Amino acid sequence: MKWNLDTTHGAAEFAARHLMISTVRGRFKKLTGTGETNEDGTLESVEMVIDASSIDTNEPKRDDHLRSPDFLDVANHPTITFRSTNIRQSGHDITIAGELTIRGVARPVTLKGEVTGAVTDPWGNTRAGLTANGKISRKEWGLVWNLALETGGVVVSDEVKIFVEVEAVADQKQASVAA
Repeated sequence: MKWNLDTTHGAAEFAARHLMISTVRGRFKKLTGTGETNEDGTLESVEMVIDASSIDTNEPKRDDHLRSPDFLDVANHPTITFRSTNIRQSGHDITIAGELTIRGVARPVTLKGEVTGAVTDPWGNTRAGLTANGKISRKEWGLVWNLALETGGVVVSDEVKIFVEVEAVADQKQASVAA
């Protein structure tokens, strides 16, 4: 069965250390995605496209800097994508290996999390959920801007934690053809 991301019930978020003393969290406000499950409901594939310009860390100047060539370079790389390459699911637990593309650089990443079983919403749509997280070294994607601190350390950590929580709706066109 094919699934489409419900963009009003989904989030792609991240967290990085700032000045080595606190964690700054952010999210991307615009994302789309699809998935596919087999007959027993096991997730077989997932793809997500994120509008890189929709980054929001609750600080406009920082967001502008993150959109700049120092980081995401959204003028030249407007999207961030994730495509699964291998999925292992045992009950609700899931491990998704895939390819994450940032700034035109595609690198492998593994996300771990859980899926929720399908439910029928009050409007007759079939819905399911996925929560997954992982971490990356931002330098592997060419995100190398930083400043050294006098006391040691740097302004922005290399490690970035990724959090994805999405709700998907079964493709009704496909469901009606199968019925």
